[in-house]
Amino acid sequence: MNALLLLVPMALLLGVMALLLFLWTLRSRQYDDLDGAAARILFDDDPVRRPPGRTQIATHDKPRGTP
Repeated sequence: MNALLLLVPMALLLGVMALLLFLWTLRSRQYDDLDGAAARILFDDDPVRRPPGRTQIATHDKPRGTP
């Protein structure tokens, strides 16, 4: 019974803190653009430009173990 006198106020305090944090996230507009981050991965970035005259060496044409 003595444990309930400690646990009930702690549970209520934790619930009030969670509610206050949730209200803070609403006021700071954390939930305004939920789809933006999900769709951002689908947009292409600018292609990487390589300097002219440099070519990439293909090393996968030779089988390993042959000199």
